[in-house]
Order: sequence, then C-alpha cells, then structure tokens
Amino acid sequence: MNWFVQTVTSSVGKKAMMAITGLGFCLFLAAHLAGNLTIYGGRQAFNAYADHLHSLEPLVKVAEFGLLFFAAVHVITGLVLFYQNFAARPSRYAVTSSAGGRSIGSRTMPYTGIFLLGFVLYHLLNFHFVDKTGTTIYDIVSGAFENPATVAVYVCAMIVAAIHVSHGFWSAFQTLGANHPKYMPLIRGVGLVFSLLVGLGFGLLPVYLLAVS
Repeated sequence: MNWFVQTVTSSVGKKAMMAITGLGFCLFLAAHLAGNLTIYGGRQAFNAYADHLHSLEPLVKVAEFGLLFFAAVHVITGLVLFYQNFAARPSRYAVTSSAGGRSIGSRTMPYTGIFLLGFVLYHLLNFHFVDKTGTTIYDIVSGAFENPATVAVYVCAMIVAAIHVSHGFWSAFQTLGANHPKYMPLIRGVGLVFSLLVGLGFGLLPVYLLAVS
C-alpha cells in the first residue's frame, strides 16, 4: 500500500493521474459530441437519443459517478501541481519565452482548466438540474439557445475547450510514456484534429439552434 501512496503523492504520480483522467474526459467528449450531433436530425431524433439514454439510467448513473470522481481527481491534482510549480518559481521571469515547443495551450492550461470547471457547472445548471416536467430535452436546449448571450458564452467556452484539449491530449500520452520521435508527431496531429472537432462540433450546435429558432 505504501508504494501506491508514494506514487500518487509524487510529482510523476500526480501527472499520471492527470493524464489518465484527461484521456477519460476526451473519450467522454467524443461520445457526448456523437450523441449531441443528433440534434441536426431535429426534435424527434434528439429526443429519441435522450430517451435511449434514459432507458440506460443505471449505466448512466455509474458513468456520472465515474465522471464526478475523474473530475475531482483531475481538478484537485491540477491545482496541487499548479501550486507546487508556482511555489517552486515564486518570481516570474522578466520575459516569457515560447521556446521548447510551448504553445498557448501549454501556457494557459491551469487557467483554461479553471474556466472550464466553471463552465461545466453553468452547463449543468442550464440543462441537467432543471425541471423537465411537461417538456422535452430538445425544447429545453433549443429554448436556451434562443438567447444570443447564451450562445456567445457556449461558443467562447468551446474555443477555450479546444485550446485546453490541443495541449492536454498529446501531453497525456507523453506523460504515460509515448514520447517517441516516431509516434509523437502523429499523436500531436491527432490531438490537434480532435481539439478542432471538439471546438467546432460543440461550438456550432448553439449557433445552429439560434439560426433555426
């Protein structure tokens, strides 16, 4: 048991937990996006998708608890690593360098992560913790996106999500040992494509619903 405690409390162990939970969220985003795309099929298609999920409620509940656990591990570990890095370098360098392959994604990971945490809470309040009596999920979603301000918030959030994923995807594989000259360019490319799919896939949905409302 001591080896486990030492692993999860070490810097390497914390980074591994961040990588595993981060990739878990990438899988969730892919599945969630695939389901949400049914909204282009109209009210009946999207409500059918929601009803199918409702029929799988026991499995959905297990998945929700798993996501909650992953979120807790990811957020707490990320904040601890951020604090440790900050404490190790309390004074900022006079010039911020972008050398070493640093990108806007890598430089802003803690901040985009905190923003996305707030957005997820906002999203849950909008669509999960709402009264669904006498209405359908399509009506709830389409009604929310009749407001241009709500659409703007979601589009901005998806841009931030794409930036976060653009670095998080490939760095997770690197942390888990896939840092090989032969494979890393491919992993980086897949990460970039995936981040664009996340940003555009989720970001265009509210724009579409606003346009057809």
